[in-house]
Amino acid sequence: MRRLYLALATALIAASPAARKHPDWVRPIPPFHVIDNVYYVGSADIASWLITTPKGLILLDAGMPEYAPRVEANIRTLGFNPSDVKIMLISHAHYDHSGGLARIKADTGARLIASAGDRYALEHGKNLGSADDHSYDAPPVKVDQLVADGSTVSLGGVTLTAILTPGHTAGCTSYLLPVREGSKRHTAFFFCSASVAGNRLAPNPQYRGIVADYRRTFRRLKAIKADVFLAPHAEFYNLDQKRARIAKGNPNPFIVPGEVQAVTRDLDQAFERELAAQAAQARHR
Repeated sequence: MRRLYLALATALIAASPAARKHPDWVRPIPPFHVIDNVYYVGSADIASWLITTPKGLILLDAGMPEYAPRVEANIRTLGFNPSDVKIMLISHAHYDHSGGLARIKADTGARLIASAGDRYALEHGKNLGSADDHSYDAPPVKVDQLVADGSTVSLGGVTLTAILTPGHTAGCTSYLLPVREGSKRHTAFFFCSASVAGNRLAPNPQYRGIVADYRRTFRRLKAIKADVFLAPHAEFYNLDQKRARIAKGNPNPFIVPGEVQAVTRDLDQAFERELAAQAAQARHR
């Protein structure tokens, strides 16, 4: 069955227009240990995070629809059983991150926890504001529980705190998790995203209030106290370079104080440039 899943995944990857356009979204890399009870089980560019607990596993993000069998295989490669995934979390309802949820939920029986702002998109498989563009569609998946700003998700004594960071999507959700490296305490920040990507900002916004959401999110991100920055795409946090520096006896390359703020400054500036460009383009039509 495992070989069949992987063969099917390979066939789907070859046929997927998104995969042809963004091959790193589905290019497999070996899963690896990040810090403490956090593991990487995603692709070369799109993150899926496995968080282990004594009572089962938490999976944050599931990648592209066709990558779900590989995520499950990566969990097995690390010595864990996908059937032990009890909770699934999602950073945001875009098909390249939420697409694999339905398959993994069906395979594991895990509960899906998401924000109210992304519930409609997840359960209808549509990108809010671009529902007529079917290239953004994802397999619909039922949300079992809603998470609010500042609320917690716990399993086996491990607790993540939800930080709503809307803009990239209406329900974009980041998470904080206390972790340890040896005897030292750290805080991991699972970043949802705050890039504009294909979002419309003006004059016909992707969703009502998107500009105000982005600006509130940037203010909030600048105040986040975390020194392990974990993001949904490799480019945000130099995944390739960090992964290459993982070695016994070396400092953990994922511990980078101030990285959250540095990335936020860049994204904030990029957002304001794009907002100005879209507004100017609208004026000249």
